[in-house]
Amino acid sequence: MLRKFFFTVFVVLLSLFTAVTVVYAQQSNPVFPTDDDVNAIAKKLYCPVCPNTPLDVCETQACKDWRAQIKDQLTSGWNEQQILDYFVTQYGEKVLAEPQRSGFTSLVWMLPVIVLIIGLGFVSLLLKSWRNRRNHQVSDAPPIPSITPDVLAKLEKELQEID
Repeated sequence: MLRKFFFTVFVVLLSLFTAVTVVYAQQSNPVFPTDDDVNAIAKKLYCPVCPNTPLDVCETQACKDWRAQIKDQLTSGWNEQQILDYFVTQYGEKVLAEPQRSGFTSLVWMLPVIVLIIGLGFVSLLLKSWRNRRNHQVSDAPPIPSITPDVLAKLEKELQEID
């Protein structure tokens, strides 16, 4: 049983590690990108000055400059992935709102699933051990002795003497 569990965990983990590539159809970028086009990309980046603030809502001058740069890059014909790659190259992966799903950062995406599987396995084993322990306790319990009428009469007599 334990071998089947570990084999299942191994197969699930192996399937998670396999490379799944998603191919995005390239859309032709408009010559004049709108603010919505810029903000769609800016949502995926964090402000370089303010901690934990998405680029599309931050009003610092640095964010305004980055949004202007994104607009220029879109006008030049860059696609979303090229722009994100540019900012990662320039400032590191900390600018991304969502970590990339490759290399070490793929652990961020798989860790909750791994913990869930291990937790479910642990709970399953714990419940089985409780069930087995309860079954053994019920079957191994000694019979309850009955009190004879002589002993019961003696106890009642002693209780009456105390009062």
